[in-house]
Amino acid sequence: MSLIKSISGIRGTIGGFQGSNLTPLDVLKFTAAFGSWVIETTGNRKVVIGRDARISGDMVKNIVVGTLQSIGIDVVDLGLSTTPTVELAVHAEKAGGGIIITASHNPKQWNALKLLNSQGEFISAKAGEELLRIAEEKEIKFEDVNSLGIYSQNDTYIDKHIAQILELKLVDVEAIKQRNFKVVIDCVNSTGGIALPKLLKALGVEQVVELYTEPNGIFPHNPEPLPENLNELSVTVKKSNADLGISVDPDVDRLALVCEDGNMFGEEYTLVAVADYILKHKKGNTVSNLSSTRALRDVTEKHGYEYYASAVGEVNVVQKMKEEKAVIGGEGNGGIIYPELHYGRDAMVGIALFLTHLAKFGKTISLLRATYPNYHISKKKIDLDASVNIDRLFSDIEAKYKNQPINTIDGVKIEFDKDWVHLRRSNTEPIIRIYAESNSETTSENIANQIMMDLKYFSKQQD
Repeated sequence: MSLIKSISGIRGTIGGFQGSNLTPLDVLKFTAAFGSWVIETTGNRKVVIGRDARISGDMVKNIVVGTLQSIGIDVVDLGLSTTPTVELAVHAEKAGGGIIITASHNPKQWNALKLLNSQGEFISAKAGEELLRIAEEKEIKFEDVNSLGIYSQNDTYIDKHIAQILELKLVDVEAIKQRNFKVVIDCVNSTGGIALPKLLKALGVEQVVELYTEPNGIFPHNPEPLPENLNELSVTVKKSNADLGISVDPDVDRLALVCEDGNMFGEEYTLVAVADYILKHKKGNTVSNLSSTRALRDVTEKHGYEYYASAVGEVNVVQKMKEEKAVIGGEGNGGIIYPELHYGRDAMVGIALFLTHLAKFGKTISLLRATYPNYHISKKKIDLDASVNIDRLFSDIEAKYKNQPINTIDGVKIEFDKDWVHLRRSNTEPIIRIYAESNSETTSENIANQIMMDLKYFSKQQD
């Protein structure tokens, strides 16, 4: 497996050979480059780190800590934590940056370094390019024994994170208490198992059925919170007569919900529901990426505000949110960004806002879901020969559909009234990903299949 270098960090599988997988030498190389970048750009010699519970986490953390100390950086280690918690801690500690040791929703063989700037936000594409240049070209200066960085631990930030959530005006603990919710949680044996029971208790939820809350890194199923991986949660919600089920990924930045009848609320609709609640009480715009459901646009316009689309990727969503002064945004994978707390996907604040919304709604979660437009997204991909010119393919697609509204900020997105299709190239392989949405599942499939046929036709024309 190739080592993946992107704007969200350095990601790969553990073991293997340097440069092809995430080996100790790769961890050292990119950590040193990041530390050097932090010093050069901020003059700040403090970095906050935290990790999810995956098996390789402690090993990777030890390398990260030693490397940062060796170039004269003080390290504040949050230990087992969540991605949004580390983001908040970077700002609170007035650090020059942060590293979250997590491969997010990827299986246990993966790990990664997620890199944060001094604001506790993911580094920009430009910063990422500079960091990679440093890693490949620059000779790193290591400090002598008298100038090594200091290591400290601080395990209080999950509690601080929860306290900040409770202080938000639109989080109504009393309303949640009065509903006396019964909730089932699935935390895939990662750090959600630490954070979610504490959060729910603080929110006044006394009835919590816990699935996989021991943070031992032994994921009981594929940790991505998709419907096919949430069967046990669904069954347990029905069996327990619970009001809803909650699932998070290993680093707790994605949130998926299960209705009281065992059906999925839909990861695309986590953001839609929270945005609906926010816009009832706060004026402002919304943002999601080009591959997210149109339902957010519908809800936003229903409240009389503007919806904007960004390129895919959290850093792009955040940038667009700042530009358009959005009060809520995120991604259709269950990632909620609520800037009143911080600019990062945060399942914990998502839970608090959603439970408040559901409590005030006063009915079941399935009835709440029924109040939103019902769209279906078809997700496909097409493998291409490495010799195919993808830019030319996209130009051919644009030409064929020139009479339709087209957005090219990230691949090609074509609108057909309320239906749409989005084509994006993979950063690591000769693959084009195709997302199509319609209020008809059959139509979304047909749109995606038609685009796949177009791509195959145009690629043959290049022979």
